[in-house]
Amino acid sequence: MRLLLAGLFFATLLPAASAAMSRGFNRLLNAVVRIDVREVTFDEGTKRLEAGVGSGVIISDDGLILTNAHVADPHAVEISVTLASLERVSARLVGWDHWTDLALIRLDLADVKKRGLSFTHAEFGDSDALYPGQTVYAVGTPHGLTRTVTRGIISNKSRYFEDSRGVRGYETGAFNTWLQTDAAINPGNSGGPLVTEDGLVIGINSRTYIGAENLGFAIPSRVARRVAAELVKQGRVTRSYIGLVPGFLRDLETFYSLASNTGMLINSVDPGSPAARAGLRASDILLALNGVKVDGRFPEQLPPIQNTIANLPVGSRVKLSVKRGAQLLDFTVVTEKLESRVGEEWAFESWGLTVRKVSRTYARENQLPDDTGVIVLGVQPGYPAAESGIARGDIITKAANTAITDLAELRKIYDAYTAHPEPLLIEAQRNRRISLYIFKP
Repeated sequence: MRLLLAGLFFATLLPAASAAMSRGFNRLLNAVVRIDVREVTFDEGTKRLEAGVGSGVIISDDGLILTNAHVADPHAVEISVTLASLERVSARLVGWDHWTDLALIRLDLADVKKRGLSFTHAEFGDSDALYPGQTVYAVGTPHGLTRTVTRGIISNKSRYFEDSRGVRGYETGAFNTWLQTDAAINPGNSGGPLVTEDGLVIGINSRTYIGAENLGFAIPSRVARRVAAELVKQGRVTRSYIGLVPGFLRDLETFYSLASNTGMLINSVDPGSPAARAGLRASDILLALNGVKVDGRFPEQLPPIQNTIANLPVGSRVKLSVKRGAQLLDFTVVTEKLESRVGEEWAFESWGLTVRKVSRTYARENQLPDDTGVIVLGVQPGYPAAESGIARGDIITKAANTAITDLAELRKIYDAYTAHPEPLLIEAQRNRRISLYIFKP
């Protein structure tokens, strides 16, 4: 009798639990949106408009939508969101963070209210509590097929990618590992949620391996929640930088006379960076950071160490304990603001020229004396830039005998040229040699 009663008891519980999970998943489905974006690209000497489709998930009752940075970025000139009701509403970019491939957009609430539309928002789950083999669902707009659900499992909860270059050369993934899933993720799924059976968002789908099967990757909700909160506050995430390029120590401990799980290899030091100025070198072993021991034996352990540094306030004094040969040394480094290697882009269409501002990071990577000048992204045949002989990859340092410190300076010269076209003398660097070019009307 007791067994029978117990069976009846659990039989009554299971439908209730299933109904609760169903309600949670339906709420999630109503929070998933399609995102259509028109954006400006600068290439081949001209400015172009391109269209793209992605996914997103509403995360607040005031219309905030979380998606990928490669779906919605500052190049976007028009963002349109399709709600679960199939109604379209315009949206604007709140902020983006290419380092984690996350962006935040907001619905036009005035339009929503005027048209009497409604939406729900999703809830976050705990990505740290996931386990390999756990059932998850990817929801999004693969190949334009709105609100498609695919099922899979968590294949790995801490996947590391050594190559951190993302879309358009922007750095991505330096400060987090990824959730790996075999739930089908295709173009258009980008920015959509990876969710548990009860509809909690535990990841934001971001990438897949082209040509491979069942290899999809998502940004953990632990990262997404923190980044979204920063984007709401200031439209970006401010991080610290010291210039260390990390490496893992697996199989190298004996060469450095180290115990296992001790320290992180410094693969290289960026020229001119705070770490370089302090005297750190490649092949040094970082043992502790502000007195806290560091363990970088495995690749998956490197992003959290980098994130620890990145999360320090800009201008912080950081004590690094280092092993160099048989010596134990201490260095004090003052952090700088982290910047991308990719600078602002622009098109000077009368010249047939597209350029990108030289960033501080690009200058250091390419051993340039400073970050003045603009990099030529492309030239259009038959236009003054191409006819002068200037080419992709050249760095324009002067125009009309004026040093180009930023894009605004070059825009002033361009405006004067278009108002009164006259031959213009351009100074540019190619392979560390300076050459002169003439833009003729």
